[in-house]
Amino acid sequence: MSVTIDKLAQGYGKTVVIDRLTLTLQPGITALLGPNGAGKTTLLRTLATILPPRFGTIRIDGIEVDGERGARRARDRIGYLPQDFGVDPQMTVSDFVEYAAWLRGVRSGQRWRSVGEAIDMVDLADQRRTKMRKLSGGMRRRAGIAWAIVGRPRLILLDEPTVGLDPRQRLQFRKIITSLGDAVVVLSTHLIDDVEAICDRVVVLHGGVAKFDGTVQGMSALGPDDLPGHSALERAYMHLLPESERRL
Repeated sequence: MSVTIDKLAQGYGKTVVIDRLTLTLQPGITALLGPNGAGKTTLLRTLATILPPRFGTIRIDGIEVDGERGARRARDRIGYLPQDFGVDPQMTVSDFVEYAAWLRGVRSGQRWRSVGEAIDMVDLADQRRTKMRKLSGGMRRRAGIAWAIVGRPRLILLDEPTVGLDPRQRLQFRKIITSLGDAVVVLSTHLIDDVEAICDRVVVLHGGVAKFDGTVQGMSALGPDDLPGHSALERAYMHLLPESERRL
């Protein structure tokens, strides 16, 4: 399984959000870092086949996403959790996750087991019959993670997945994600400690281009001691920003 992004350009109207980006994603956990407006969510939406590429090509598991036909073929390989996701408030947790499995093309004979596995992984087994409208914010976020991982998709796209989770739940999330090592996982986050704890690779986006693409250790080595930050990785992130954005 691999995802190839070649000279991808994306935007809205005359605004360029992603500018000729080229990346190859392999199994493992890749973090997307960057300030608000850097193009992280736009990239995830494009990889999720919600937005067609404005220019360039995307191949997901060998399938070129060059139109609706290619997008449909790729979608059963993709699990996507947006930062803000809508739900039918009358659905139970089980119904919600089962709907995701159905959309992803999980076979009916395997669907119930896959749904149960995903719900167990996010520690919501005792809430499986609870309606979504009755869940707390953290529980709703965990149900969203179950939505993204049910059926073990080959490409998992997570946009700020730990927002609203308490420290214990964040640790549990890290355990879940590290168990999906055979998938390509792309994690957009602002939380540097999550990146340090579980990610294999970091891509820093700014102005629609990749300012850094490499290992967590390689990025940490870029962090001068005189920049703000509580860790070498935080200081490296500040180092990669334009000087005008480094001031706190």
